[in-house]
Amino acid sequence: MGKKTCQVTEFCLAGKFVGFVLEDGYKIKLLRVETAEGESWIKLSKEARAGLGQVLLPGDWIEVWGERKLDAEKGAAKLKAYRIKLKASAQTQVVPQETQALQPKKKPACILVCQKSDCCKRGAMEVSQALAEGLRDRNLQQEVIIKGTGCMKHCKAGPNIVMPDKTAYRRIDASEVPEILDKHFVTENQSKDAVPVFASVV
Repeated sequence: MGKKTCQVTEFCLAGKFVGFVLEDGYKIKLLRVETAEGESWIKLSKEARAGLGQVLLPGDWIEVWGERKLDAEKGAAKLKAYRIKLKASAQTQVVPQETQALQPKKKPACILVCQKSDCCKRGAMEVSQALAEGLRDRNLQQEVIIKGTGCMKHCKAGPNIVMPDKTAYRRIDASEVPEILDKHFVTENQSKDAVPVFASVV
C-alpha cells in the first residue's frame, strides 16, 4: 500500500463571521465563516487565537489566512487558520473620506481579558462577548478594543479583566458588564482626570 498523498496550499478568504465551534464547552476549536461559496469551518492554530486582538461578533466581516490540506484519496480539504483580521464590524458606520481626514487618529483604549483555561472555564468568553456587545451598544467600538491575554496570576478568581485605567476586576459575571462599562464610560463630557470610585473584587 502506498503512502497517503496530501496536497498543502495556502489560502486567503474573506467573509462574514458566523460563530465558533467550542470543545468542552469553552475551548475555541473551529471558526465558522460565511462566504459567497457557502459556509466554511476552519480550525484555529495557536497563532490565530493569540493574534486575534478583538472579540468577534456574528456579522463581523473578517479575512482569514491559512493552510489548506487536501486528502487526495478522500477528496476532502481541511482548513487551518494562522491569521485572522477584522475588516468591518457588523455595526461600523461609514464615515465620508473628507470627514475622516479632519479627525485625528486616536489610539483606542484597551480592555484586557484573561483567555487562559481557568478563566475560560469560569466564563471569560461570555464576559468578552458581553463587553463587545456593551461597547457597540454605546457606540464605543472604535474607541475601545478588547484584547485577550495570557494568565493574570489570579486563576482561582477568574474571569479576570483589566480596564483601560488599570482597574482590575475578579470573578466577573457577564451580567455585571453593563454596570462596569457605565462606570468607566459614562459620557463624552466626563472629566479625563476623574478616577472611578470603586475597587476591584478580589
